[in-house]
Amino acid sequence: MPRRFFDIHDGRSPREGSGTACTDLEAACREAMIARPDVARREIPSDGDRQTDTVIVRDEARVPVYTATLTFTGLRSGEAAR
Repeated sequence: MPRRFFDIHDGRSPREGSGTACTDLEAACREAMIARPDVARREIPSDGDRQTDTVIVRDEARVPVYTATLTFTGLRSGEAAR
């Protein structure tokens, strides 16, 4: 089964993932989609109310084959905005 590598980029320091066996590219893409909210849930935005987290999936040759990005934006409204 081919190995895919899931790298996490959160605007601070990129983290290279260890290899994970995936049946095909579609399975790797699904894993990246599932991982995004889980990673973002543990991260506090480093830019105040803005944070962009990306998972880059690389194949066995370490070539990027898929990217999943999740963006968080907080907006204060009403009295809290003043």
